[in-house]
Amino acid sequence: MRGIAVAAIALTSVLSMAACAKDNGGTSTGTTGGASGGCKLADKPPAAAGNTTSSSAGEKVDGSALKVGLAYDIGGRGDASFNDSAAAGLDKAKADFGVAEVKELTAAPNEAEDAKQTRLRQLATEGYNPIIGVGFAYAESLKVVAPEFPGTKFAIVDGAVEGAANVTPLVFAEEQGSFLAGVIAAYQSKTCHVGFIGGVKIPLIQKFDAGFEQGAKAAAPEVKIEKKYLTPAGDFTGFQDPTKGQEAAKGQIEAGTDVLYHAAGASGKGVFSAAKTANVKAIGVDSDQYNQSTVAESKDVIISSMLKRVDVAVYDFVKAVAKNDLGSLPKVFDLKVDGVGYATSGGKIDDNLKAVLDGYKAQIIEGKIKVSDKPTS
Repeated sequence: MRGIAVAAIALTSVLSMAACAKDNGGTSTGTTGGASGGCKLADKPPAAAGNTTSSSAGEKVDGSALKVGLAYDIGGRGDASFNDSAAAGLDKAKADFGVAEVKELTAAPNEAEDAKQTRLRQLATEGYNPIIGVGFAYAESLKVVAPEFPGTKFAIVDGAVEGAANVTPLVFAEEQGSFLAGVIAAYQSKTCHVGFIGGVKIPLIQKFDAGFEQGAKAAAPEVKIEKKYLTPAGDFTGFQDPTKGQEAAKGQIEAGTDVLYHAAGASGKGVFSAAKTANVKAIGVDSDQYNQSTVAESKDVIISSMLKRVDVAVYDFVKAVAKNDLGSLPKVFDLKVDGVGYATSGGKIDDNLKAVLDGYKAQIIEGKIKVSDKPTS
């Protein structure tokens, strides 16, 4: 599934209510969102031409000799977000490749660095190989532990360890997937006023922020965007505090937003709860949150999720280890390799909007749209 300083920042363009008109079905020069109005939309992107992603599905791989260790970030399995996506990839790898054994261990909020080292050492000492650290927070610990076990293959999600030949980085183009989330928000908003809530104010979560802002403004240049981070850099409780998520969402809703996008881990449960109470829309993150049992009570307000395919990265890494072919992994899990994307569960994304999203997706893959990984403010 990452973090950031508490702040609510009203961004750029002031909403011009005169620009809003009645819904004309989402055409390129009209409005969207229903009879009460919506955003004045930019021209639609050209239609996507054919399949723009790659896949190696169906390949037979034998992983029966592997014992896979997974060290979760805070929240662990059941966070309905980042960690659950990693868990899904591990589950699928175990089933598809016949992995002999798996072991999962979970981090605690704001734990000491040596706790992470102990967790990694425990897995390595017990013979687990490969071992995956879920989250950039494992980077410093892997600098220490990986050289102690040169025969063990490690991977780290959302990070890299320079000079450690036995550590594979699994990194993503979160900004690209978040661009599509921004387009969805602009097309679904009735007030042309949307919001972003980040868990912790760190560069990783700012990639989500940056992409969301750019996508929303590409689709609707006059859209108004609220932003808030739950905690500052260094305080990772922002990923595990649904109450703070709910309070932040409530504040943005009171300011006029009617579509909220979160990148806040388990704190997103509170965002969904506030959206449900206010009868506004929400966009999930990392996993397809519409289908997550831990947020089932709010599923009817979840119109989509930005898919950060940690499951794909974990699955592909285990497969590459089983094949002894780590060189086959992409350097970045981006739109081109289905490393990021958007969910359509629940039927809230109709065929017209899918066509728009796929058009933007194709332009990003082709390099015609370059998505920044840094927000404007």
